[in-house]
Amino acid sequence: MSRIIRIVGLVLAVFVLAVAVVAIWSHATMEAAITQWRDRVAGIGADQPSPKPNVEALAVLPDPVRRYVAFTFPNGVPDRTESVWITMEGDFRRPGATVFEPTTAHQVAAPGTPAFVFDATTPIFGGVWARVYDAFVDGDMDMKARLLSTLTVVDVTGSPELDQISLRRWLIESPLYPMALLPGGPVIWEPIDDRHARAVVSWRDMEAALVATFREDGALLAFRAEEDGDLSTPYHGSGEVGT
Repeated sequence: MSRIIRIVGLVLAVFVLAVAVVAIWSHATMEAAITQWRDRVAGIGADQPSPKPNVEALAVLPDPVRRYVAFTFPNGVPDRTESVWITMEGDFRRPGATVFEPTTAHQVAAPGTPAFVFDATTPIFGGVWARVYDAFVDGDMDMKARLLSTLTVVDVTGSPELDQISLRRWLIESPLYPMALLPGGPVIWEPIDDRHARAVVSWRDMEAALVATFREDGALLAFRAEEDGDLSTPYHGSGEVGT
């Protein structure tokens, strides 16, 4: 009997060790993938930094956009920016869920060309968390999620729908890296009226557009889509409104 117990104990120990090795390896490969995506975005930004428009290019912008540029860059338009690194904390709701959970996240974006990688750690239930990333590089979207950084539950490579969603997401989040909205980059502005203008980004045979609402002093109040959003997809889309 004692021999059987020892054998069972040995088997359990080997099993636990194997699980630990797989978990460590899975976590390491997930983090390595995120680092590689960050390096790719930073490399793209280095090759194609944000524009440094001249006075003439700024002068022909629609009036509310000129006020926005003056409001956002009171000390003048900055030199070319290669990449922007953002740290985020907040509450996040998974698709189909009704409860928001505290989440930490990071994002690296290239303001001179549509490219980004977002990674986050978010609770699922109890002590279980998910490690996730979405990347949009060279016009293609890649998404992965692993429970406990180990068990892969989402592994999606770009599709036309997800690539389009990602392009609009880059645009709707561009006020976080407003150099992307300067003339000479991938975004052009179309006039609407004294408080509104349309931002249009074109990239790799794709196009996304949002209508911007500005305050009288030039502050950007909101970006709104002119068509139905993409929140019915099984993944978080870009949404319809950014405020």
